[in-house]
Amino acid sequence: MASQTQGIQQLLAAEKRAAEKVGEARKRKQRRLKQAKEEAQEEIERYRQERERQFKEFEAKHMGSREGVAAKIDADTVLKIEEMNRAISTNKGALIGEILKLVYDIKPQLHANYQPSPKTN
Repeated sequence: MASQTQGIQQLLAAEKRAAEKVGEARKRKQRRLKQAKEEAQEEIERYRQERERQFKEFEAKHMGSREGVAAKIDADTVLKIEEMNRAISTNKGALIGEILKLVYDIKPQLHANYQPSPKTN
């Protein structure tokens, strides 16, 4: 009977050691997964930064800097405003004369849709 108890004790001890090894293997697996995830995140970030740098180089090469684009837009706006002001100054007198002519030269007439109301006695 003692040998049976001793055999059971050995089996229980072996089962305990196996459970510990399985637990340790799971922990190692979790650590490896976490490490792989961190490495992947770092690689993604490096790739994103590299692509951002390439885009900025492309943008600077083909479009110029943002300040240059903004300055060009400002210069174009100033030119268009000056052109509009010149057009206003050259046409101002004629336009005012045309408006005054329309205001002073009133020709009273009935509207085309006007219908006199019938007389009621």
